[in-house]
Amino acid sequence: MNRFEQHRGYSRLFKQDNLTLGLFFPLESYEGSVPEMNLEKQMKLAKRAEELGFAALFVRDVPLHDPYFGDVGQIYDPWVYLGYLAANTRDIALGTASIILTLRHPLHVAKAAASVDRLSGERLILGVATGDRPIEFPAFSVNPGERGALFQEAVSVMKTAWKESFPTIQSPRVDMTQGDLLPKPRLADIPVLVTGHSLQSEEWIAEHGDGWMYYPRNVKFQAELIKNWRSHTDQFKPFTQSLYIDLTEDPNHPPVPIHLGFRIGRNPLLDFIRFLKQIGVNHVIINLKYGHRPVEEVIEELGEEVVPHFPALTGKQQEHS
Repeated sequence: MNRFEQHRGYSRLFKQDNLTLGLFFPLESYEGSVPEMNLEKQMKLAKRAEELGFAALFVRDVPLHDPYFGDVGQIYDPWVYLGYLAANTRDIALGTASIILTLRHPLHVAKAAASVDRLSGERLILGVATGDRPIEFPAFSVNPGERGALFQEAVSVMKTAWKESFPTIQSPRVDMTQGDLLPKPRLADIPVLVTGHSLQSEEWIAEHGDGWMYYPRNVKFQAELIKNWRSHTDQFKPFTQSLYIDLTEDPNHPPVPIHLGFRIGRNPLLDFIRFLKQIGVNHVIINLKYGHRPVEEVIEELGEEVVPHFPALTGKQQEHS
């Protein structure tokens, strides 16, 4: 039995041979690097996304504004924002895509994640990454050449701190021989999804990650990637990917490539997502940054015409599936 079947966030998103849909914050389209992120509007749209049956809402972790990188994305601290989201929603899963483990102390991440998971009623999906913005590593006095090792360390520390009472942890950043981390997750664990390769092998990701979070790629490449990764484990572990869309008013508009996605009508989008399901993708996080229509219209159309084909999982659906 998968230990996360009793985790509300995980069980809302993931089931073998199934696919669900989520949204990336900010829930808006914008030019340049910095979104508006009007808090009242964002919460209104978040609640509407929950009502429409989206499975999850994801925030990003971007510690510093790099003017040369091109996108700040989610501008608020992810833990603070997730706490606010938890208070303003009830059932929708809350995810990170992704927390930069190399720039944060693993005990701080473990405590923050456990806090959000408990306060939200076990709804946190913890995407984690090594980071890729060059200006951030010197700012935090981190050697970028050590990212892979720091990432492995953080995952190990978090899993141990969540599971064990008064653990002894010896690692480059942790010398813990007394004290304990509280709160503990109710299930003594939180689903951790590795983002990209994070300087790890597919074998390591299959063994130590609870799932894999990847980028939009050519579907033939993605299919082979998923197949190879899953060959390294006999357990079901979910595969998640992001997708940028500019949804057109014409429902049959053929797909035109944009950055990490498509300008596309809802019918070809449905066909594309169905194909992703066939190759083994279990969750798609939709990013609306490059859209040209009012975001409220797009979320409504997705919720009414697309999400019903890939609904969030409920306890009843899981029990009888």
